[in-house]
Amino acid sequence: MKKILSLILAAVLLTFAFASCGTNEPAGTTDTPVTSDAPASTEATAPATPELKTLKVAATSAPHAEILEQCKPLMAEKGYDLQITVVDDYVIPNTATEDGEVDANYFQHTPYLDEFNASRGTHLVSVAAIHYEPFGIYAGTVKALADLPDGAKVAVPNDATNEARALQLLAAQGLITLTDGVGLNATKIDITSNPKNLEIVEMEAALLPTVLDDVAIAVINGNYAIANGLSVKDALAVESNESEAAQTFANIVVVKEGNEQNEGVLALIDVLKSDTIKNFINEKYDGAVVPMF
Repeated sequence: MKKILSLILAAVLLTFAFASCGTNEPAGTTDTPVTSDAPASTEATAPATPELKTLKVAATSAPHAEILEQCKPLMAEKGYDLQITVVDDYVIPNTATEDGEVDANYFQHTPYLDEFNASRGTHLVSVAAIHYEPFGIYAGTVKALADLPDGAKVAVPNDATNEARALQLLAAQGLITLTDGVGLNATKIDITSNPKNLEIVEMEAALLPTVLDDVAIAVINGNYAIANGLSVKDALAVESNESEAAQTFANIVVVKEGNEQNEGVLALIDVLKSDTIKNFINEKYDGAVVPMF
């Protein structure tokens, strides 16, 4: 009996001995790293920026190209890269639009566009009126209209529509008289009275600001006046905002016929007529450029 008890006690002691040699790790743990079927984490990839569509517009430098520059960020928000071709010329923007080199242009008014289409056989149409630039009479060698001497030289634009506008402004100041009813078709031959025998000198519109030292006065387009640092507030006389000219000579966005519904052009018109652009025009040009919206 004692032998049996001894055997049982030995067995119990062996059991505790084996237990004490076991691991102290919690149940279910292992020295082997746990692998996961999930992919390793990576940094989040930013969504790709949508590629901007290109819209090409030709414009004269001031104020048109300056206004368009303000449109660039707003156009980018609409998905367009607005590319501006600056051309200080009244022909190239229209021929480039006709030939498809640009999608639109912004530099002219409707009478000039109509005359251009008629004389050159182009197919250009207006899609929006944006602003009006008052013509001004600027001092050259004479600093006041009342001081104009007999035979004084007066420089005016040589293209048909702008010359008529210049003559009407001179007539509004009582310097000349024009044939009744001639309106914005006036030319030099329509001058019926010229009390001071003014010599009307016709020249390229872009050159007018450069000849002020050589003429008594010059009647200058608003955009060329701005581009040459002339302020409408310094003009000797300015077209009235309520004049026939103001209503007729709004500056327009032009496309080739058939492209009136171009989505990029419509986006540009929407931007040009925004409050952001209106405020820019009013603050930047201080009356030399007047929004038409």
